[in-house]
Amino acid sequence: MTSTALPTTEDLRTRARTSLERVGVTVPEGTDFRARTPITGEDLFGLEAATAADTEEALTATRAAFLTWRTTPAPRRGELVRRLGELLRDHKSDLADLITIEAGKIRSEALGEVQEMIDICDFAVGLSRQLYGRTIASERPGHRLAETWHPLGVVGVISAFNFPAAVWSWNTAVALACGDTVIWKPSELTPLISLACDHLLARAAEEVGAPRDVHRLLLGDRTIGEKLVDDPRVALISATGSTRMGREVGPRVAARFGRSLLELGGNNAAVVAPSADLDLAVQAIVFAAAGTAGQRCTTLRRLIVHRDIADTLVARLTAAYQKLPIGNPFDDATLVGPLISTKALDGMQDALTRAQGQGGKILAGGGRRLAEAAAQAAYAEPVIVRVDKQSDVVREETFAPILYVLTYDTLDEAIALHNDVPQGLSSSIFTRDQQEAELFLSAEGSDCGIANVNIGTSGAEIGGAFGGEKETGGGRESGSDSWRAYMRPATNTINYSSRLALAQNVSFL
Repeated sequence: MTSTALPTTEDLRTRARTSLERVGVTVPEGTDFRARTPITGEDLFGLEAATAADTEEALTATRAAFLTWRTTPAPRRGELVRRLGELLRDHKSDLADLITIEAGKIRSEALGEVQEMIDICDFAVGLSRQLYGRTIASERPGHRLAETWHPLGVVGVISAFNFPAAVWSWNTAVALACGDTVIWKPSELTPLISLACDHLLARAAEEVGAPRDVHRLLLGDRTIGEKLVDDPRVALISATGSTRMGREVGPRVAARFGRSLLELGGNNAAVVAPSADLDLAVQAIVFAAAGTAGQRCTTLRRLIVHRDIADTLVARLTAAYQKLPIGNPFDDATLVGPLISTKALDGMQDALTRAQGQGGKILAGGGRRLAEAAAQAAYAEPVIVRVDKQSDVVREETFAPILYVLTYDTLDEAIALHNDVPQGLSSSIFTRDQQEAELFLSAEGSDCGIANVNIGTSGAEIGGAFGGEKETGGGRESGSDSWRAYMRPATNTINYSSRLALAQNVSFL
């Protein structure tokens, strides 16, 4: 089904300008690249890109600011993050508008993304008083061993379009609390929300007396990201994107002995056991597979269902898919907005063609919607495809709402299917059997960085570390001990005795 008529591009342009002005940003006009909206597929504003000189100046400035910021007591650094969180609360609706306009997210998901930003600020404020080290027992009398953590340096954040603000905040709030400075290179597809976030952080810095250059924004193409990746003044590169991008970033950062935090592709699966609560499972599966039009890194892409309940579950999912409202993401009734571009739609159609060629059968969806009303936009029906085996196309990540359904007979078979993909981000099992749940969460079970029970693969909370294994990159962001990626450890030995005792009873002189 289709939701209400789409707004015009002029309506969206006006709404974006109004939201930016309420935040305090005047849209800079330029001709280097265009801010566009996937809602209509048309351009909104012309913008200027950062030059090579701008990038060099930002590197110099953030490095200089780091030398001051690292000596600022951590609780005082937390004051900057606290003020940022307050400003995000004040402008939650305006920021959500910009996310919907640029990324096409439905209203509730856009508001949820801003809430993630607020939540990580709360987390990082508390963290600023909890950057704990350790005291370690020494083998030598009159000695003490300690582990301390120190600020790392300049952090380069390269973010993607699908979470244009939240992923930046995960990195930036924690990095600032840890004593680092940040340079942000956002996706070219979402420059307006980036301008708004940068402005609010600059305002927060001014109000609490922090150096303005603790953060810099650089809009533009991949050449900016490449400069950050290759420059030794950037201590850590946190890059979110495709596995292909990660294959380029990781080795280049490693070649200069820098650090990288990679959040790359996901090909997430859910196992549905015979004992599963199907009412709960259907709700979770539909959101995880069709939410954000399938454009989350944690989107559910593979459903591995026990053979005894497969037909029943697929029938219920098919019925739910046929009722999904698709269209205007500002309409509260809409559940599926646009894909980011017609290129993404082409990729989706190509994957479906390949899946059918490899024996797959489309059970629901697959058509294009609103083609006449928005010829340059890409609205697509989420798709369910029944497959007999995990073919090449199933093992790839297609950034679109395609759900492949496979069946299994034993849990060992299900786990083997689940793990037999190159990616390892998010996973889940639906079961009321505790033994099955515990096995799935054990070392013999899911090989992903995120493993859930009776909940979908998407919708992580900031309190837990976010990230995955294998081709997902191994990085961890957000909560738990992820802060350690933004600091450097030092082991300290303190001799408070009056004699020198060497370790391992070594005798010298």
